[in-house]
Amino acid sequence: MSEATALKPQERYLADLAQQDGNGHATWLRDIHAAGKTALEATTFPHSKMEEWRHTNIGPITNTHYGRPQPLSDNTLTASTLAGVGFADAGWIELVFVDGQFSSALSQVPALPDGVVVGGLLANQDSEALQQHTHKIAQNRNAYTALNTAFLQDGAFVYVPRKVVVETPIHLLFVSTTGLSGAAAHVRNVIALEESSAATVTTSYVGLDAGTDYLNNVVEEIYVGANAQLTTYKTVKEGAAGNHLATSEVLQDRDSRLTALVVSQEGKVTRNQSCVKFAAEGAECALHGLYLNDGARLIDNVLNIHHAAPHCNSRIAYKGILDGKSKTVFTGKVNVDQIAQQTDSDQLSNNLLLSDDATLDTKPQLEIYADDVKCTHGATVGSHPDEIIFYFRSRGIDEATARGMLTFGFADEVISEIEADALRDRLEAYIFDKYSPKQ
Repeated sequence: MSEATALKPQERYLADLAQQDGNGHATWLRDIHAAGKTALEATTFPHSKMEEWRHTNIGPITNTHYGRPQPLSDNTLTASTLAGVGFADAGWIELVFVDGQFSSALSQVPALPDGVVVGGLLANQDSEALQQHTHKIAQNRNAYTALNTAFLQDGAFVYVPRKVVVETPIHLLFVSTTGLSGAAAHVRNVIALEESSAATVTTSYVGLDAGTDYLNNVVEEIYVGANAQLTTYKTVKEGAAGNHLATSEVLQDRDSRLTALVVSQEGKVTRNQSCVKFAAEGAECALHGLYLNDGARLIDNVLNIHHAAPHCNSRIAYKGILDGKSKTVFTGKVNVDQIAQQTDSDQLSNNLLLSDDATLDTKPQLEIYADDVKCTHGATVGSHPDEIIFYFRSRGIDEATARGMLTFGFADEVISEIEADALRDRLEAYIFDKYSPKQ
């Protein structure tokens, strides 16, 4: 066993930090790196004896020492290569990141309204707005969020000033290539909408090589100002050997509106954690999700909503399809502070089992300290009803086709609500192809 292999995860990554070159980074960014190092030194890496990770075994990730990616090279990627995964052809604003690093050559950013910023994080490190919103919402929830802070590499910065509406959809495209083999991209995305502004942001993670073992370690910081409206879509389509650990931290101000959808399509291990805090009254959020699990993959969805102000509404609605020997974990937790009277919150997790070998752990939770609230939660797990299959077969439709149609319909209840036409059409085509009987 080599010396590097014998070291514990903290020791391995701290040794890497000692070699990290901060040249070219602003002082405030280097301060963030230092804060991440301090947090990493005091944080234990996830293991199954921790309650939050009891059903989520990420041993293959913690036992792997992921290095830093190689310097960005666009030599093998062109706009035509990305045509099937990007939305530039649809006229969207599009930022492209290769192995976690911003590529201006592959990005498409047309003229923007005054004050709007859509670009790479490091390319905008002199921005006062970026400095104001970076590492202000994120918390050290686990060792990998601390790692992200310590190794903060690059990411997207989207800023919309007061009373500005960005009509054109924004696409943040993160492409992982063979250049990320054995490495981790520590991505930090910062999205900030000031008072009475609005925007739609889609984030896609795509692995271009099925056999490449890599880690996308992502932290998002999202601020939704007073009376602002933000719609976010996220798709995870990592390579078959690629891993995705992501934590999204959202802070909502008075009367703000957030609608978010996360679709987990492919990847070896995928964990999406979404944390929303209502900082002022009248805010609303709707968190939707769809996970398509099969093979021996692991998908973990963790949602935390903190009602820290009165008169706020939250909705959680996640649906999942499980096949093969896949493992899925769903945790939804709503905290209601004593001050948060007139809270209205509900959460629901619906799951469709296509295999007796698939496993699901679902844990809806409520922690309520206020007495004037309306909070509900629920979960369902089951397969296609036999009587519905019989009905299809009595109409001349074979069983495989009937099950495929029902599975598509189950998923499309989520996808059909997407207002971005190009994204909705692409996901519907993907799901239809995935669950249609193969000839």
